[in-house]
Amino acid sequence: MSGREGDINRSSFIEAGEGSLEKVETETIVDVFGNEEEHEIKYKTLSWQLVSALMIAEIVSTGLLTLPNAVAIVGIVPSLILTIFLGIFALYTAKLLVDFKMNHPEVHNMGDAGYILFGPVGREIFAAGSIIFAIFGVGALILSGQQALSTLSNNGLCATVLLVIFAIATFLLALPRTFSRLSWLALVSAVTIALCGVLAMIGAGANPVPNRIIQAALPSNFYEAFLAITGPAAWVLQGFSTTFYAVFSVVVYVYIGSSVAAPALFSLPPVWAKISFAFGMVNFLITGALYTHFAAKLLFVRLFRKTRHIHSHTVLGWSTWVFLCFASVAIAFILASAVPIFSYLTGITASLFASWYTYGVAGFFWLHDTFYLKGGLGAIRRRWFGTTLAVLTVLAGAFMCVVGTYVSIKLIADAYSQGLVGKPFTC
Repeated sequence: MSGREGDINRSSFIEAGEGSLEKVETETIVDVFGNEEEHEIKYKTLSWQLVSALMIAEIVSTGLLTLPNAVAIVGIVPSLILTIFLGIFALYTAKLLVDFKMNHPEVHNMGDAGYILFGPVGREIFAAGSIIFAIFGVGALILSGQQALSTLSNNGLCATVLLVIFAIATFLLALPRTFSRLSWLALVSAVTIALCGVLAMIGAGANPVPNRIIQAALPSNFYEAFLAITGPAAWVLQGFSTTFYAVFSVVVYVYIGSSVAAPALFSLPPVWAKISFAFGMVNFLITGALYTHFAAKLLFVRLFRKTRHIHSHTVLGWSTWVFLCFASVAIAFILASAVPIFSYLTGITASLFASWYTYGVAGFFWLHDTFYLKGGLGAIRRRWFGTTLAVLTVLAGAFMCVVGTYVSIKLIADAYSQGLVGKPFTC
């Protein structure tokens, strides 16, 4: 199986099916990118190793840095159990997603999957959710980049100015039309976020907080515990991230204690915070570009599917692509800088969409294909174990969606009542 380019977010699936589709006399190519041998722009060019790097770059990012704070809220034991469990659960749902993609090679993103499951309405809801989630992801990452730049410059420039600088860099990095142009950068991104975590652990270990409080389990009210757990858990998708998350969260918490901030780098001594942020900033930039690329790609394919603009260097194709990348970053910048409750809204989008794209919708995939491809209700009944897991997966996604949304809305209300909401465009 040679190179295949794949969208890094789970709401995008992969851009190529299992194996290239060769033209024969009456065969219809259902893969959105088709046979690319004669095309100017080729999308199906990545090896599985580079796809893995893209996924690690996207998964192990800003979510990593909030985990020690989650441990401080619920304790070491519950946090570790949930991190490992949700990591294993995500591997199971990833298998269901891949199986669905292989059964439906015409699927390019969650919008296409929504059409298969629920018709035209499903397509619009799933596609809109994917775009909204990606744009909020861009906003969160450029905010993290601004925090890194502020730390490195000792707050030498206005935060809004630094946000503009990081947003422009993110836009420029997202401009290549194919992931093959970004894949090696993603490899660098995966390495730098790993270094960021390792340096943060070393910094915490070299400078432990005196009289710190460390607890195996902590009583906490429901909404605080749920937010602390489900926010980072939305990013736990692969074995590497699960292991790294578990080690990082425990080590940093043990040396800093219950006062650890979110992101955790703010709890390090200034020198260690700067060194860690310097490496982490590379990941924030590249991952922000990947999210921007994804949002633009979904709309671009929707507009130009089955036209020459997908695979050819046309003025209309390139001008539309540049505009979509710019619009994605511009909207993310406006939200991140002008909406004081942006971080809380990010929690809402994660609850509404990531809970489904990471977990719940995979159960629908299994149920749909078992019913339509394996023999109807009889197959559903015969495969009772798989059916049970699929139903539980749907219920788990629904639970995270409903409760996570409630928690985020309550936190917004609390922030306003306590006067914690800032003003837009402030330095």
